[in-house]
Amino acid sequence: MAKSRTIRSLSVEHPGQLSFFEYEEGPPLDGQIRVETLYTGLSAGTELTFVKGTNPYLSARWDADLGVFREGEPSAGYPINFLGYMEVGRVSESRSPAAAAGDLIAMAYGHKTGHTADPRVEFIQPLPADLDPILGIYAAQMGPICANGLLHAAHDLHGAGVDDLGAGVRDRFVLVTGGGVVGLLTGLFALQHGAAVVAVADATPERLAAARALGLEPLDERDGDAWQVCKARWGRGPGDRGVDVVFQCRGQAASLQLALRALRPQGTVIDLAFYQGGAPELRLGEEFHHNGLSIRSAQIGRVPRGLGHLWDRPRLARATIALLRAYGRQIQEHIITDVVPFTDAPAFVAALAARQRHAIQAVFQVSGAK
Repeated sequence: MAKSRTIRSLSVEHPGQLSFFEYEEGPPLDGQIRVETLYTGLSAGTELTFVKGTNPYLSARWDADLGVFREGEPSAGYPINFLGYMEVGRVSESRSPAAAAGDLIAMAYGHKTGHTADPRVEFIQPLPADLDPILGIYAAQMGPICANGLLHAAHDLHGAGVDDLGAGVRDRFVLVTGGGVVGLLTGLFALQHGAAVVAVADATPERLAAARALGLEPLDERDGDAWQVCKARWGRGPGDRGVDVVFQCRGQAASLQLALRALRPQGTVIDLAFYQGGAPELRLGEEFHHNGLSIRSAQIGRVPRGLGHLWDRPRLARATIALLRAYGRQIQEHIITDVVPFTDAPAFVAALAARQRHAIQAVFQVSGAK
């Protein structure tokens, strides 16, 4: 039987300042497993909102019953002792039939040195032996987020009963706005599932270079005409120009406006972005109205209505593992740009928040990972 242990967790004490929070954790109970973290990936788009103080939960409370945020009733406050959702660990002790000691698993429990999990209520994704463990950071949460975007595109085109993740992109012109981790993985999913073209619009040279290296077509937004490129190069004929579907993967209203301008008439934006402010750049009286466009929000908490019996998180995770097997080397070379010792995580994240450095995907390596 394991003894109690000290867990270290990355903590945001207040905006701009990070440290480690420590607590004691007892041995696993019946039905639980003890996990030792190997790798934990940083989801910068979400996590930096807590570092910068812009996350909506810091000023409002989510009313799950009514489906609205209630202003002035914050759900979270500083210190934020747990954040993150891209972990890979090895089971060191098990009192559950769901996993055995020595198993390598992906979970979403935050930037911690270890975790005691209850597989009856927490999602656990076993990782195959032929997959590099560092790639497992995408298996439990981030990859399913992107796969769910494709599922929404398929549902938008074919309705309920879709049993093919690629049904919304196959042989179609696809644009991804935002070349971060979500955008690049979503672009790879579309490429894997037979899209005719997958273009990625971004203004950051490193992200554009990564897109090109992954076999995606980069569109440099610094030229100011990314939407015009889409209209000129892709379409079905006069009056029907532009891409068939856009995956909007950057939390900026200007990016959503670009997505709308790039679409063909009656096209759809599948929106995976996390917006934190207003939307002064968004002009819904223009292309959105005149071209009869659609915007569909896709996030991991909901698969399209009517598909819950066909698609669940484990199935999206299995689709992710298939993607990682197909593109694992390229993902390690071009998306995972920084592997950082866990002890350096506070300084690294603070530098990212202050725009003192750039990373596409940062991964924190906990002691013992190879």
